[in-house]
Amino acid sequence: MTAAGSGRAAPRITPLGRTLLDPRALYFVSYDGLVNTNSFQKNGLFTYRGRQYAAWYAEDRRVTVARRTPGAADWATVTLDHRLKCDDSHNVISMGVSRWDGRLHLVMDAHSDGFRYVKSAAGLLDRPAGMPWDRSAFGVVRTTLDGLALTTRFTYPQFLATPEGDLQLSYRVGISGDGRNALAEYGRSGWTVLGEWSASTGTYTNEHGTSTARNMYLHGIDYDVHGRLHALFTWREQNAAVLCAGGGLTNHDTGYVHSADRGRTWRNDAGTVVGTTGGADPVGVTGPGLVVDPLGPDHCLMNQESQATDSAGRPHAVISYVPDRFGPCTTDYVADRVAHGRAFHLRKGPDGTWRKTEIPVPLDSSQRTRLVLDRYDNAYAVLPRGRIAAASNASGYTDWTPLYDGAGLNAFGEVVIDETRAAADGVLSFLYQERSTGRTPSPLYVADFALPA
Repeated sequence: MTAAGSGRAAPRITPLGRTLLDPRALYFVSYDGLVNTNSFQKNGLFTYRGRQYAAWYAEDRRVTVARRTPGAADWATVTLDHRLKCDDSHNVISMGVSRWDGRLHLVMDAHSDGFRYVKSAAGLLDRPAGMPWDRSAFGVVRTTLDGLALTTRFTYPQFLATPEGDLQLSYRVGISGDGRNALAEYGRSGWTVLGEWSASTGTYTNEHGTSTARNMYLHGIDYDVHGRLHALFTWREQNAAVLCAGGGLTNHDTGYVHSADRGRTWRNDAGTVVGTTGGADPVGVTGPGLVVDPLGPDHCLMNQESQATDSAGRPHAVISYVPDRFGPCTTDYVADRVAHGRAFHLRKGPDGTWRKTEIPVPLDSSQRTRLVLDRYDNAYAVLPRGRIAAASNASGYTDWTPLYDGAGLNAFGEVVIDETRAAADGVLSFLYQERSTGRTPSPLYVADFALPA
């Protein structure tokens, strides 16, 4: 058998079929996305201890949670006591597992306002055959984390499990263009706030103008095999004066930080401390050594795209923007990305340098691409509408090739990846919703593809 990460197996996918979650899932388009399939909703679909879990809003706007044995056709569903409060695609559902007590946690329904939170009974995910999978397995839906209030301007929940089995919650405090990233943690004593770790203040100046407020948008936040926490990101400026023309995106640069102490202290790629969580010196736009791929704000750089870490603990990301060859100034981020947007694979090489390769598949979309690594560290980009391209570790990720054109899916755009199943079962599994019109509900599916064994 080939060793993990050796790169001796070429990337490939074998379609295993799809399963229906909901024939009439809630459908509306806002911010060019769907509330059930925004790709940044970390763990809207995941696998744990022999079961796969999914969450979405049904036609009646109620939160629905389902599970199955991976590969099975039938899902067992539970309807929770909460309805989506408004037609905003940011108000996604994110799930997480606290391994030390076997609970399922859900945070949902927030865009710069109050969130909803619910957790399951202890042991529900550890003993799936021995405990009932119904409404009684879940507690009351709350507006706090078991009494712990976070912020009245909450967005972008992402759960991540620490190497010790605790559960952390990443979220944004504030609003687009003036927000800070923060962390909370669930352990043996319950929920605690670790605090904010990125800054919205500071001055950014380019040839067009100046901005004095912004927020850091995460491409991801993940622990690697060695227990180091990685975060790749882009900055969004509040002041559109930094753009060459209106209608673009004020996102600029791809930055990188990591933490060796569970998110308490942040270091740049060179290892220099550039911020602390809950302290007076968060990571800021003028921090030293943060940028690993410089790019100005005139290229419709997308925020919250995708990241992963390989078997050696090295960070990878997919970013997307309009390259210089299509002109120096974008004027409409949706139209320009649809016409000229390209995705790029950005990664840290074995020699410590950062490399970037264009994925030779036109985006033909304004939306995001997701990155998956298989057990050989081959890379797979799941582009909008469920299209898949791949590159081999053996080539140094220079041989990107289309593998699947998404034919027959009729997927709206972004997909939600099961980040855990690729490692657990060698299956690329993603949730997608069929395109519809207006507010007409549409089917929600999970598609599965076998990766190299």
